Amino acid sequence: MQKKITSALISVFYKDGLEPVVKELHRLGVTIYSTGGTQKFIEDLDIPCVPVESLTSYPSILGGRVKTLHPAIFGGILGRRSVQQDLVEMKEFKIPVIDLVIVDLYPFEETVAQTTSASFTGTPEEAEKMIIEKIDIGGPSMIRAAAKNHSDLLVIAAKNDYAELVKLLQSQQGETSLAQRRAFAAKAFDIVMQYDIAISNYFNPGDTLPASGSKQVLRYGENPHQEGIFTGNLEEVFDKLHGKELSYNNLVDVDAAVQLISEFDNTEKTFAIIKHTNVCGIASRSTLKAAWDDALAGDPESAFGGVLVCNGVVDEATAEAISEIFFEVLIANGYDTDALTILQSKKNRILLTLKNAPATTRQSKTILNGVLTQQNDVGNYAEWKEAGGRPATEAEKEDLIFANLVCKHLKSNAIALVKNKQLVGKGCGQTSRIDSLRQSVEKAKQFNFDLDGAVMASDAFFPFDDCVKLGHAAGIKAFIQPGGSIRDKDSIAYCEANNLAMVITGLRHFKH
Repeated sequence: MQKKITSALISVFYKDGLEPVVKELHRLGVTIYSTGGTQKFIEDLDIPCVPVESLTSYPSILGGRVKTLHPAIFGGILGRRSVQQDLVEMKEFKIPVIDLVIVDLYPFEETVAQTTSASFTGTPEEAEKMIIEKIDIGGPSMIRAAAKNHSDLLVIAAKNDYAELVKLLQSQQGETSLAQRRAFAAKAFDIVMQYDIAISNYFNPGDTLPASGSKQVLRYGENPHQEGIFTGNLEEVFDKLHGKELSYNNLVDVDAAVQLISEFDNTEKTFAIIKHTNVCGIASRSTLKAAWDDALAGDPESAFGGVLVCNGVVDEATAEAISEIFFEVLIANGYDTDALTILQSKKNRILLTLKNAPATTRQSKTILNGVLTQQNDVGNYAEWKEAGGRPATEAEKEDLIFANLVCKHLKSNAIALVKNKQLVGKGCGQTSRIDSLRQSVEKAKQFNFDLDGAVMASDAFFPFDDCVKLGHAAGIKAFIQPGGSIRDKDSIAYCEANNLAMVITGLRHFKH
């Protein structure tokens, strides 16, 4: 059903982009009601507007906390034009009909970011006060009310929709269809929901809900017949320099890549290749080019079409080497000018600069008819217990630490074989640990790695001594695992009898 806009309530924090809207409403003869700074903005355009106070008979009170919370406002928004009793009561109490509500929300997330940045010089108490005052009350209430009554009025809840509103007003001369009003109402409910999530996350930092932010419709989900949507703020984490839009699968792999690379500091350059969230190649070296070469050598077959990530600035030599293979996404701390020119030669390559690692401390996934939430898997080992036939050498210790971090980011059951800080074999996602080990040994053989002197990491305990025996037969001389099996003694006894190092960490790293 078409509805004609004859009156509008405008009360916004952000004024940019509002001028064309106001001018178009004035051209159409729409009565405009407004508040405070928005009223002044409109009047400065020499366009008349009615102050909300003339409807409520109350000024803005309590430091601006109460301006629009009044039956004269909410009655005008919620009054049903098709219900005669509503119309009678609106006339009796002199409540105006409101056909358009343009309201945005106080910048809560922006204020949190401002007060937690390194440049903020205020006290924690001052920061808290600023944040609390940016919890909007009237704004969400008016938006929800208008969205609820979308059968009779239109709601615009974000400045991003001003341009679309202007086009609509011009093309339809102030009339809107039910489908249009419903579409804007859906946006409005989503905006309020994300706003509430942001506030909840602030007050419950250890129990973070799914990220708030804009909603991006993806080409599809994991498969072409599945719908895919991302909701969040990627721009807080990355600068996108080049390439096509990130797909659902890209985003899942990028998340895995960022989680992995955040485990490694900048004492050495680390390069990793991710496929289907698993590491298929990773190495740490003194230069980024050497790290790339050895990461690729770990499994050049699986690297095709992967997501690449490193903890350095990509130089020309590294860019030339990377460009020799096909890849979907590259994530780096930055790019030299010459490197960027080389990498941008393929239009679809996605190049991202990592600005900030995501600050979330918990992970969530939907299952059945609910949501599972858990803390992030933080840390490498809880203890370092030498339990084998000899202590690990310093070189072995470095490789064991490296291997355990890699294993942490492989799907369970997971085995990682490492030599000289290079992944030389891995097994993951198998239904038995011994199968993962067989897979990792076969991978190493496929690419001609000598496992003599390599180390092995396992994401969970060895249920039997078969993994230790098979690993030793392949050349492994040192093992790292969390322990906790009732048969730990069997694996330990084998290491003691064969002069092998075994480290018990006390920290399991299942990843399902």
